[in-house]
Amino acid sequence: MLLESVTNPREAHVRVGAFFDLDGTLLSVNSGALWVRRERRLGRLGLLRYLEAVAYLIAYRLNTIDMELAMRRALGTVKGEAEETVRGWTRDWYHAEVVPHAAPGGLSVIEQHRAAGHVLVLLTMTSPYEAELAAAHFGLDAWLSTIYEVRAGVLTGEAVAPLCYGRGKVERAERFAAEHGVDLARSYFYSDSASDLPMLGRVGHPHAVNPDARLRWHARRRGWPVLDWRGA
Repeated sequence: MLLESVTNPREAHVRVGAFFDLDGTLLSVNSGALWVRRERRLGRLGLLRYLEAVAYLIAYRLNTIDMELAMRRALGTVKGEAEETVRGWTRDWYHAEVVPHAAPGGLSVIEQHRAAGHVLVLLTMTSPYEAELAAAHFGLDAWLSTIYEVRAGVLTGEAVAPLCYGRGKVERAERFAAEHGVDLARSYFYSDSASDLPMLGRVGHPHAVNPDARLRWHARRRGWPVLDWRGA
């Protein structure tokens, strides 16, 4: 894969970013489904809440989800929990159940971007606790995710607007780019989901990874590369 690098001395201040989605992209699975199954297995999620979560996961895959409502319902399951408790649950779960699902093909692409001197950024809808772990796991420079509201060390059950989803991802990425001197017009983004079309359209080098049907259609129509990271 040919990557853009900054070689003109007059452009030495310009930085190129490589942004990566997590679920279905750097991971070969949706980690939300793994979390829901674990919470059910440990008895922290009742049957009705479990079935509701499964329905939201299906709606997400079909790009029909009301993400604000889904996030509010999801955070309701940890409302009132100490942030450090949830952070600990996430750490144990991530290392035991998520790490084995790293997409092999993504690792080599990360290394190519690292060698080119690009800023490596995780850009994901997931929790800040998982995002921090995933960024360290994949050796990325930074992470941007949905942020949970915390008061006096306790989760309130609300998320800080905007969610890192759809246009919200673009807002987070633009803010990061402005703060770190990254040129999004020369940057890369990798995602599996049509929900990321706004961000894919914002960068100069969009890539569809194991895309859902809607994203595959858009990628073919616009001539974007379509990649499969499930193999080495």
